[in-house]
Amino acid sequence: MKLYYAETMNPRKVCAVAKYLGSPVEYVRVDLSRGEQRAPAFLAENPNGKVPVLVDGDTHLWESTAIMAHLAVKAGSDLWPADAASQVEVLRWLSWDIAHFSRHGGSLYFEHMIKPYLGLGEPNAAAVEEATNFFRRFAAVLDAHLEDRDYLVGGKLSIADFGTGVLLPWAKEARLPIGEFPNIQRWHERMMALPAWREPFPEPLPVAA
Repeated sequence: MKLYYAETMNPRKVCAVAKYLGSPVEYVRVDLSRGEQRAPAFLAENPNGKVPVLVDGDTHLWESTAIMAHLAVKAGSDLWPADAASQVEVLRWLSWDIAHFSRHGGSLYFEHMIKPYLGLGEPNAAAVEEATNFFRRFAAVLDAHLEDRDYLVGGKLSIADFGTGVLLPWAKEARLPIGEFPNIQRWHERMMALPAWREPFPEPLPVAA
């Protein structure tokens, strides 16, 4: 299997899952700053021009949630639950995250981290204010859900945790206001106890010349 990645939020999910599972993947780094995601060879793997991408034989998968599920199923791991009801719950939280929690957290991540990385100028103050307000709104939903739970679904670690928590390691840099949400902090501390979560990428970040 080949896993195309960069050191950004969506590849972080799949790299962490692959590392946690010990999946036999060959990591292929895509340099976004050099536009490698727009090269014809990469577009042949994913016409969207985005990472991550997993190539497993004849299976070519885009989208981090699908790749996480594929890796878990292939490994026979209960990161993808065996029972249908729990599978639906995992899908619910992953869908909620993409539509709400990481959507608005991702806007803060873009404004405070990706813009400087790509030389796109200063953060947009109006966009930051809007995203911060929405992030607080949906973080309150997640915080309430985690009040009496260690993990999002069924009391067990699942790909829902890897997906929904993806931005929390960058909370300080992205200026996510998670200090207001103690249950989210406690959950993330539990995730940070996993080596694969703390250090998901196969190599250290490259040093700029």
